[in-house]
Amino acid sequence: MTSASTAQSASAGRTESEHAGTGAATEESAPPPTSGGGGVPAIVRRRLATVDARLDVNSWLATAVVVAIAAILRLVGLSSPKGKIFDEIYYARDGWGLVDKGVEWNYKDNGPSYVVHPPLGKWLIGLGEWAFGYSDAEHNISVPGHLMTTAPELGWRFGAAIAGIVSVLLLVRIGRRLFRSTTLGCAAGLLLALDGFHLVLSRTALLDIFLLLFVLASFGALVLDRDARRRRWSRALESGLDPTAEGRAGRPAGGWRNWPWWRLAAGVLLGCACAVKWSAVYFLPAFALLALFWEVGVRRSAGVRRPWRDALLHEVPWLALAGVLMVVTYVATWSGWLLTDDGYYRLAARYPNVPGLSDTPYLGALNNLWEYHKAAYGFHTQLDEPHKYQSWPWQWLLLGRPVAFYWSGDGACGAPTCASEVLLLGTPLLWWSFLPALFGAAWIGAARRDWRAWAILLCAAVGLLPWFWFALDGRTMFSFYAAPALPFLVLAVVYVLGAIASPAPAGARSPSGDQPVVPNDDAADRRLIGGIVVGAYVLLVALCFAYFYPIFVGKLLPYAEWSARIWLDGRWI
Repeated sequence: MTSASTAQSASAGRTESEHAGTGAATEESAPPPTSGGGGVPAIVRRRLATVDARLDVNSWLATAVVVAIAAILRLVGLSSPKGKIFDEIYYARDGWGLVDKGVEWNYKDNGPSYVVHPPLGKWLIGLGEWAFGYSDAEHNISVPGHLMTTAPELGWRFGAAIAGIVSVLLLVRIGRRLFRSTTLGCAAGLLLALDGFHLVLSRTALLDIFLLLFVLASFGALVLDRDARRRRWSRALESGLDPTAEGRAGRPAGGWRNWPWWRLAAGVLLGCACAVKWSAVYFLPAFALLALFWEVGVRRSAGVRRPWRDALLHEVPWLALAGVLMVVTYVATWSGWLLTDDGYYRLAARYPNVPGLSDTPYLGALNNLWEYHKAAYGFHTQLDEPHKYQSWPWQWLLLGRPVAFYWSGDGACGAPTCASEVLLLGTPLLWWSFLPALFGAAWIGAARRDWRAWAILLCAAVGLLPWFWFALDGRTMFSFYAAPALPFLVLAVVYVLGAIASPAPAGARSPSGDQPVVPNDDAADRRLIGGIVVGAYVLLVALCFAYFYPIFVGKLLPYAEWSARIWLDGRWI
């Protein structure tokens, strides 16, 4: 590198956080940078540092423990309550229709069903029914499973349980990369595993847990893309690259091996999310902005003279390709509808009174799919019929109106009256921490100029704020619409916990960037107190979860014990 580029690099990258993380535990971070390495300044190497990509057995063992807890909570007793609860009456049947006919099927009228959500989530429900069996007494259907025959409820709930478990796994690993701490990553996964809202969605055949999974997976792929791109630039600088040179001479080597594969994977995963529910499309501009800003950041840190121009010229085409892959993935999930003649609106000849349909070969199918989407969109925009359990977005984080999925007063519990309920309720202590955590993350993120805080806040906002707009039209909404925002709300809590546990940012260095700042005894004491506070908080969330667990899984309780858990009588009933 030239002396000019070295000076520029040392002053660049101000949009990136200069801290290694928000947590106290940073043992998985790349080794502390030193001067040398091909003349690359230590401060530049530090700003380009990522989590050590080498296998860390201890981190995976800790991850396995958290995932095992999540799996036990989601799989044990999964076939209870018996029968279809809440909207399982629709999605379990649609899932079986996809497996049986290739499209959602109305077995009462023996024809295709008109549905307003894409098919991927129902395909995943249907795969569980294919494996473990499906039963529908109303329509005289009883089909054994291909892998084993068991309670039919296990069949239609199994896919949701697996999605819930995998989402906990993803959050642990994403948290570890964001905070460079296995401890904080496991804390994020554990809090998600111990959340009643996530647990109920993981044990019910609804679509929202699949939406949460694919949105989180897409975000995780973007984080991996960020790390991969930074490692690419770091290797190039170590090899003597001069980032101030014009054209390809000042850029890392190209070739298919250096394509942004993880960014393209993020496009595919976001297409899968949209193929569960259209609301995933709100994350498209947010994820594109994150990828672009991260590319600008790495170029600034490396010392590129015009980082914005460089990023726009070189990365926008890749973002466009990721968008194309998203659309292709979405359309591919409709293959059952496209490759058969049975789907609703599939053939114009069967719907002569519907304008716009066409039976032109090839293009006719896509045209009719578009007309189907127009009709479904019209349904969503006019959905304003009152519902007992509807709620408004400003109530969601306050647990103002949870949804009762199941209720029964039958059974023997050793008391004169009994109650069994499955209530879609977030663990109260955790959920009532979300708003303070969002404000705390914004404050700390601004003070530290930390990209992690802004990424978390942006994704949480995208998961929640669009619904405030729809509320202006009086659209019927439910608290489970907040599901895609949940992992990012948990990450906001963990971000603040990390700041509490490490008041002096871990990895902070002197202004020159050459020598670590050695914490004094007072800072060590603050870390100890912060660690105790964090541990106490997680323990209290676990105790709160244990107290409400019976009404998350439909356990039969004496009525007095059930009533004691209904803290907001006018709202939680």
